[in-house]
Amino acid sequence: MPSWKSEKHASHSFWMQFIEALVVFSLCAKICGCSDVDELMSTYPLIDGHNDLALQLRIRHNNYLSQVDLRNLSKVSTDISRFKAGHVQTQMFAVYVLCGAQQKDAVRLTLEQIDVVRRMCTEYQEFELVTSLQELKDSKDKGKIACLISIEGGHSIDSSLPALRMFYQLGVRSMGLTHSCNTPWAESSSTFYPVYKRENNSLTSFGKVVVEEMNRLGMIVDLSHTSWNTSFAVLSHSKAPVIFSHSSSYSICNHSRNVPDSLLLELKKNQGLIMVNLHNTFVSCRDEANISHVADHFDYIKKLIGAESIGIGGDYEGATSFPHGLEDVSKYPALIQELLRRNWTENELAGVLRHNFLRVFEQVERVRDQLSSNLPSEVQIPFEEAHNPCRLVLRRPDPRSLPSDQSSGSEGGLPGLLILATVLVLSRIFLIE
Repeated sequence: MPSWKSEKHASHSFWMQFIEALVVFSLCAKICGCSDVDELMSTYPLIDGHNDLALQLRIRHNNYLSQVDLRNLSKVSTDISRFKAGHVQTQMFAVYVLCGAQQKDAVRLTLEQIDVVRRMCTEYQEFELVTSLQELKDSKDKGKIACLISIEGGHSIDSSLPALRMFYQLGVRSMGLTHSCNTPWAESSSTFYPVYKRENNSLTSFGKVVVEEMNRLGMIVDLSHTSWNTSFAVLSHSKAPVIFSHSSSYSICNHSRNVPDSLLLELKKNQGLIMVNLHNTFVSCRDEANISHVADHFDYIKKLIGAESIGIGGDYEGATSFPHGLEDVSKYPALIQELLRRNWTENELAGVLRHNFLRVFEQVERVRDQLSSNLPSEVQIPFEEAHNPCRLVLRRPDPRSLPSDQSSGSEGGLPGLLILATVLVLSRIFLIE
């Protein structure tokens, strides 16, 4: 039978453990003013920098939105229900077309992908398409999931500033300068496509004009997928902060898609943002990864350039494998829980989740307003820099260049007559002043 002293000792031990637990809880509450992750993320819901749902809609459903329910989708990592569970309040949806479309129909395909994003963000009441900082903030107050449109890859504009401006008019507010292929004016981090190779010219004079025009429009410059040299050149040229919408730390995982320390330091000077990618290969440099691997990138970048330079760009639907515990967009709270465990403060996490991107967007719009008196650029890329078989030189056709059997209708029959008529009509058009 236990003695009175042993009972007293047990009681004392219980109260000591209770007080210790209370102290730990108080310290956690001091670090984060919210009692749990859900409360924290409800207060500061996530702005995610990159999601390729539109690409999956193209691949799996040929963009037939009428045949899918975006509230509950199978075989993908993203839908409205999981956005809500993951406290995702704003999603930058990528408009991506394959690099194989460069020199072909990239502009048309880009328009079709913009169309599907606009449709899904207007046909579902849970979504709201936003095109400004104020609209983004208002969408939170209305309980909506805000949709931002970003073009992933400069090949989508076919080296045309008017095309860039028209995409802006359709709601595009960010563009990655390259994907896995060079453009005639910017260099990719990938060497997979052997196109537009240049020596010591990673951002051409026309590429600098693209950056200038994006600054003038108020379109966020995205450097994910660009080569390091292109990124350095842009950081030294852009008047507005830039982002890496879905990239991680090269020092933690030495993949060419990640960002080295020297670039991160320049990004800090630019007041820009690196939005950490969650793809296994970019996180652990292996096929497998876990939440701790991801958190290591956050810790490293925070130590180097500060938490104010960090966001999240999951890359769901674009990448193929994700860390254990972060399999879909509903799992973001698990990442925030790990960062809390590593003593990240409420203020730091509020920035990572939301405030850092809002600051960048605000500064991009401020630069736009400062440049509002500048007229749209009329610079055209030199033809020899962007030459390809599908790029038409607009000039009056020469009948003498036609095959002899099509130069008149007497021997060529109906096809010859049609071609001759076309030549005559075009000639008349070009003669009109």
